[in-house]
Amino acid sequence: MKSKNIPPDIKKKSIKEAQNEIKEIIEELEKTETNLQESIDRYTRMMQLNYHIQEEIKKRAKEIKNSNFKKKKSSKN
Repeated sequence: MKSKNIPPDIKKKSIKEAQNEIKEIIEELEKTETNLQESIDRYTRMMQLNYHIQEEIKKRAKEIKNSNFKKKKSSKN
């Protein structure tokens, strides 16, 4: 899945907000009264949310790595 395939409303969510929505979707999917198309749509959204979370974590890990690299570089001088 590519970032361009993620809906704008998902891209605006924090990691915590996305996690909460995933929990809600799972609860809905566990209900037996949902139809197949609704389940597919919810599952697709859940996958988009999951991808968004992964991308946000990668971005933050990179920021931390760069920050630590700069600190080590400046302490050597």
